[in-house]
Amino acid sequence: MKEEIYNYLYIIPLTAVLICIFYLMKKYKNSIKSIYGNKRLILGLVKNDFKVKYAGSYLGVIWAFVQPVITILLYWIVFEYGLRVVTTDTKIPFAIWLITGMIPWFFIADAVSNGSNGFYEYNYLVKKVVFQISIIPFIKVLSSLLVHFVFMVFLMFIYMLYNSIGTDISFPTIYLLQLPYYTICAIVLSLGIVYITSSITVFFKDLAQFITIMLQIGMWATPVLWNQSIVPDEYKWIIYANPANYIVEGYRSSMAGGVWFWELPYQSLWFWACAVAVFAAGMVVFKRLKPHFADVL
Repeated sequence: MKEEIYNYLYIIPLTAVLICIFYLMKKYKNSIKSIYGNKRLILGLVKNDFKVKYAGSYLGVIWAFVQPVITILLYWIVFEYGLRVVTTDTKIPFAIWLITGMIPWFFIADAVSNGSNGFYEYNYLVKKVVFQISIIPFIKVLSSLLVHFVFMVFLMFIYMLYNSIGTDISFPTIYLLQLPYYTICAIVLSLGIVYITSSITVFFKDLAQFITIMLQIGMWATPVLWNQSIVPDEYKWIIYANPANYIVEGYRSSMAGGVWFWELPYQSLWFWACAVAVFAAGMVVFKRLKPHFADVL
């Protein structure tokens, strides 16, 4: 009887999270409507943002992929052939395990880093009274998503390549269907953070440097380069408390197979509780500081 009660305890926090989401959608329905109503404008600005970021360079958008690829290669060589200290507890090769975890982290880091300067970069739009500046963080996150999609296609190609040469990798699997879910998780978390950081950066530009440092710490605090199995059971709650861990491990589960997200009810609820809280905080900060943007910029 007690086991049955414990199995259904997650229904209470699930209900609370759903109520919070409904409340946020109702309170900020105008912002949501502005995003949907300006979808063509947003898509145009996303394309422009992506092009402008690498305008003037000979290689153009290729630079969007050069640094992540070199970073992955360096970590792969150092950890697998240099230090030889990482185990994956899976049948997939270490290189695949590493790339699968680093790609979602690169998206979050790129979205937060670039999005934090969004209002500065689009200051000419911020000063326009008729423009819905609430869509600017959304534009910056979607711009990073374009690069993310290209990396995901590349990752799937690698999985199929390993599968074709007779390794233990079975790809694609039915678990791939939950990949869009974890992508949405990454978008929501990144968007909430960007609303906070981009609003504060308008008044405190040094925040951008602080964010760079925090992202470096965050990559090592998240099991991207190391396996969470090395952490003693009594301290694993610290790892689970990191919402980025949920996304990274979710990508690995989606690509290599193993666990559905609904089989992790408490971790899923914790992630959405954090994501909703961050997004709500972002909207509050944005609403409070928005009237003063034009004066500072």
